[in-house]
Amino acid sequence: MKTFRLVYLVGILILAGCGKHSKNNLTQYVDPMIGTAAHGHTFPGATTPFGMVQLSPDTGTEGWDWCSGYHYSDSSIIGFSHTHLSGTGGADLGDILVMPYIGELKWEAGMKEDPDAGYRSRFSRTTEVAQAGYYEVILDDYGIKAELTATPRTGIHRYRFPKSQEARIIVDLQHGISDSPKGCWIKVNGNNELVGLRRSQGWAADQNVYFVAQFSKEFKAYHLSADGRLVTNGDIAKGKFSKVILDFATSNDEEVVVKVGISAVDVDGARGNLADEAPHWSFNQYKDAARELWNQQLSKIEVEGGTDEQKTVFYTSLYHASITPNLFSDADGRYRGMDKQIHQSDAHNMYHIFSLWDTFRATHPLFTLMAPEKNEEFIQTMLVQSEQHGLLPVWELAGNETGTMIGYHSIPVIWDAWQKGYRNFDAEKAFEAMKKSANMNHIGLADYKNLGFIPMEREGNSVSKIVEYAYDDWCIAQMANALGKKKDYALFSKRAQSYKNVFDTEIGFMRGRAANGAWRTPFNPIESSILGSGDFTEGNSWHYTFFAPHDMNTLMELYGGDEAFVAKIDELFDLESVRTNDDAHDISGLLGQYAQGNEPSHHVAYLYNYAGQPWKTQEKVTLIMDSLYSAQPDGLCGNEDCGQMSAWYAFSAMGLYPVTPGDGKYTIGSPIFDKVTLNLENGNTFSFVTNNVNSDNIYIQSASLNGSNYTKSYLSHEVIEKGGEIVFEMGHQPNKKFGSAVEDRPVNRANPSNWNIKPLEESVVFIPFANDDLVLFGKHKHVTLNSYSKDSQIRYTLDGSEPDENSKVYSKPITLRKTTTLRAKGFVKGMKTSEEFKRHYIRAIFNEGGSGCPLIHLSWPPAGNYKAMGELALLNGELGSDNFHDGHWLGFNTDMEATIQLCRKERVNRVSVGFLQNTGSWIFLPESLEVSVSSDGKSYKTVSIVKNPITSDDRQVQRVEFATELIKVNAKYVKVKAKGLPQLPDWHPGAGNRPWIFSDEIIIER
Repeated sequence: MKTFRLVYLVGILILAGCGKHSKNNLTQYVDPMIGTAAHGHTFPGATTPFGMVQLSPDTGTEGWDWCSGYHYSDSSIIGFSHTHLSGTGGADLGDILVMPYIGELKWEAGMKEDPDAGYRSRFSRTTEVAQAGYYEVILDDYGIKAELTATPRTGIHRYRFPKSQEARIIVDLQHGISDSPKGCWIKVNGNNELVGLRRSQGWAADQNVYFVAQFSKEFKAYHLSADGRLVTNGDIAKGKFSKVILDFATSNDEEVVVKVGISAVDVDGARGNLADEAPHWSFNQYKDAARELWNQQLSKIEVEGGTDEQKTVFYTSLYHASITPNLFSDADGRYRGMDKQIHQSDAHNMYHIFSLWDTFRATHPLFTLMAPEKNEEFIQTMLVQSEQHGLLPVWELAGNETGTMIGYHSIPVIWDAWQKGYRNFDAEKAFEAMKKSANMNHIGLADYKNLGFIPMEREGNSVSKIVEYAYDDWCIAQMANALGKKKDYALFSKRAQSYKNVFDTEIGFMRGRAANGAWRTPFNPIESSILGSGDFTEGNSWHYTFFAPHDMNTLMELYGGDEAFVAKIDELFDLESVRTNDDAHDISGLLGQYAQGNEPSHHVAYLYNYAGQPWKTQEKVTLIMDSLYSAQPDGLCGNEDCGQMSAWYAFSAMGLYPVTPGDGKYTIGSPIFDKVTLNLENGNTFSFVTNNVNSDNIYIQSASLNGSNYTKSYLSHEVIEKGGEIVFEMGHQPNKKFGSAVEDRPVNRANPSNWNIKPLEESVVFIPFANDDLVLFGKHKHVTLNSYSKDSQIRYTLDGSEPDENSKVYSKPITLRKTTTLRAKGFVKGMKTSEEFKRHYIRAIFNEGGSGCPLIHLSWPPAGNYKAMGELALLNGELGSDNFHDGHWLGFNTDMEATIQLCRKERVNRVSVGFLQNTGSWIFLPESLEVSVSSDGKSYKTVSIVKNPITSDDRQVQRVEFATELIKVNAKYVKVKAKGLPQLPDWHPGAGNRPWIFSDEIIIER
């Protein structure tokens, strides 16, 4: 097979004169600097379409805006590494850093504030050139001109040195972008080759990058270092990290070319990639070949007219959209699987970096137009990954499932391709993988399947997950129907309507809902949350209320019809552009509460078409393109996100957008070019011709398809694939009749068979709930139970047994006078019994009023901002949740020791202390808890030592109680001491640093 290898070698032959170049040099309109400023997170260096190598300068690794290793605000360069993420909101890669310099041996890069302290170099924007497949810059501190280009699997460097006896090149395997090396080695072969491995842990839990680096000029000496210590004997450096400095004697303007092949498999793989793709030393030939690959990719869509800036933004958008996913298999077909084993793929190339929460929306639909066979390879890769990992990828990176973001969005990518006729994969295997991903019991799916919604108190981002699961389930239903699987079609079609269960018709918003059926109160639709906390993922209710792309017509009916729906979208755009959560960096590019800088809003401007007012879509889409995209470094209003931000623009500039990937339709917007020609892979062409278009004439007056009048506000993929031409006549006033008739609108309904699907309140008996959440009490406790389910009869037990239809019927508040477990269920005739309410009430000693006794003294105070309401927060009778920001937790970066003085000598039956685990935030459970008691506060007796009850591989965010056995002692003083881990474990990105202990509450049970 070696598909990519053959394509690349054919490209080399073309450049050698055995064929033709692409007829247009479209790379002249590509500016890789777009997105390198503000929050775009792109990189400016050299790569090829979907290539393994992204050879680019690194200027910093210190924060969120350096996820790609580069930011336009910087003025010095660390070096040039071979792997980079494009526009992501998470950081990783930056592998195999190479940096030329002049002078004494320097092992460290140095800081931005003092570049002279290391091998880092200042540079000037005036000498920086970034093009498709090429980058150059002058390293001002050394007078070295650096040039970069790439083949799919190799990076090619050309350094022009001044005359010097101290010309050097360092290869630094400690360097990475927000990751940690955990096993590296470099071996010197002769005097012109290095081989080695950089193994690291970061966003990708286990990444391997092998390399072979060959030099056009022999080095006269080398210096090796491992873990910061010089290697004085031998030709290999091994350690957690390793480095090598090569010495050269250079004449003025002498060039040294460096060819670096990489592989995730082994050194042989890297060497084979280098031999296959970089057999010679002509830098310019590699540069020209990379440009030709980009021209071939960009020429799939050719535009005429428009301004130069519009062309630059458009073709740079196609460029950015065509960087990822990245090639992951070697020229010989081998690759490292998600099972960490080495596999052979002779049927197709393998890829990695699937940012599917972003790219299912427009990037993969764009591939179905300009690279459908490549998209089929992406799907083939996903199916192989599902076999190795057990599930389809969610956010895969370097053969690791990161678990980042929500949904199971491989599924719409698969169905969209299948529905459009791109079926070069096993449909049965794909369908089974789709079902398996949807039928797991993690990340809220158990409740989603059982209840029809996800209770907000059980799962972060519950609303976002529900609405996205519902859309994914619709895609499964459509695939099931296409394959004749009627039971699955019915099941997943019903699940696809679950979004209704969190749509509050009283206020017209998607809204968090508790297990007992209660709506989130208080509720503010502008209130934003981030990934993992709150009801919404990187957004708010305004961003997610319009996400039912598969059932838009029903959603409009929930609002009360077309006019009410249009008014709601208008309100979205008219609101104040504010963000309520400073941590929600992704919410950007605001027009009112519409957020172009993040994905959940991307389809919303096109929804006017569904309500018969496409002129408003034309207006809003033009506003977004004109105000939130430009050809400047800050020309992206948010993270580029592996092509999605760019794919939105590419589609919109052509005049259409895939609101619902999988329905085979593109909703029409407002085209900006005189003509756009799609050169389809089946040999046909389809053109969008736009007459009288300019910055004022943004409204469609009329349209014709293949010479016939066309009044619909959408276009099918099938029509495009057949080839032809659609012509738009534009004007400066809206034609409110175009696309307004019901028969001319796009239609999406998730329940075409009109199954009788009952409202949630009629299909689920909600779990009973208590009047408050306080589980600790002093002398006695009155518990009032309620239910939001009409006609629910609550039955309960106090003896620990599970309630059934014979248990006591609740009729009045229950009085507790001792530690008791209360269990209750709701019963409605003819319906499934509710989930169980179960709560352990504890008669305990605590400070109810905030003054007097019991008293508490901390041996070491809490640190930083994690002081809650003071030390009494540990003894106030209220328990902290699993959110360390909730105001109840005290944080310690030492051990935690507290002494409690009771009001009098009392009987103590049990002592427990609550601790939080949130390893991503460096919060770890203590190794042990020691409990001791005293009668006089001087002489203490240890009564229990409680070991950490959680296994080391259980790393979920959770509150954990460290509880003694029944101790039955009389005491006036109780001392608890939690012994923390001395340092973060090796697997943690912050390994070696001190972890935090977060504690709340100390429970002294009577």
